[in-house]
Amino acid sequence: MQLNQLLPQQEIDNYKAQGYSEQEIAQAITELKEEESSQQQISALQQSYAKAMQQQQYDARAYASNTLISGGNQQDNLIKWQLELDSILERVEHMLRGDKPKFINGNLIFLPATDDKDKILNDFGVAEVMRILSMYLNRNTILSNYDEVTINFKVFDFGNEVSDLFYLKYEDMGLNTLEKRKLYPMIIRELVDTVHSSYLRALNGGERQSLHEQRSVSQQETIIPQGLGFGVGGQPVAREKSLLNPSRWFGSKYK
Repeated sequence: MQLNQLLPQQEIDNYKAQGYSEQEIAQAITELKEEESSQQQISALQQSYAKAMQQQQYDARAYASNTLISGGNQQDNLIKWQLELDSILERVEHMLRGDKPKFINGNLIFLPATDDKDKILNDFGVAEVMRILSMYLNRNTILSNYDEVTINFKVFDFGNEVSDLFYLKYEDMGLNTLEKRKLYPMIIRELVDTVHSSYLRALNGGERQSLHEQRSVSQQETIIPQGLGFGVGGQPVAREKSLLNPSRWFGSKYK
């Protein structure tokens, strides 16, 4: 996109008169857009967290977790909630047990299967799969730094191993009828996709970068309230916020 499509020509000429090149102006606009995009992502996560906390007040059973998050400020709780994978493991366990999802009073809860034919895996099978998944769906995985080739190799290897496990122990794990064994391909697909999604959060250290940005924003908001800067004499003044206004970048970054 041409520079004059992003800024009026008069503003471009003014910046050029101050000694800035078109490349510097374009770079400042790009970085400012990236900052706005990061702020929007963090805001969306905060809204999701707030919604989850509001729903939990109505029916804590649907959001039960083995990890108790208490104390600290809202930003710390948000980061812990982002890293908390117990809810994913809990849903996987419900799926493996054949529990039935049902809405009660507007909340989703899982009811245990009463018929044995609806129980996909037995207790041993569920425990074995959950033991394996817990080694992949954890903070150590999502906060790592993997390239795409490594992720593909690890997930491919995991798929082969878990497939072999089910093949060798399918009766011990509860797949003791023909109808249950028909679910085998889908069970493997669901487990592989769940682990793959976990690894994708670690693609090129993306999850760590996201947490770093959130922590930086939290610290900045604590020191300087959002939308305020400092004027003459250290007095706080309103700071102009415009996507196409790179002057505040030039004032500190390019001089």
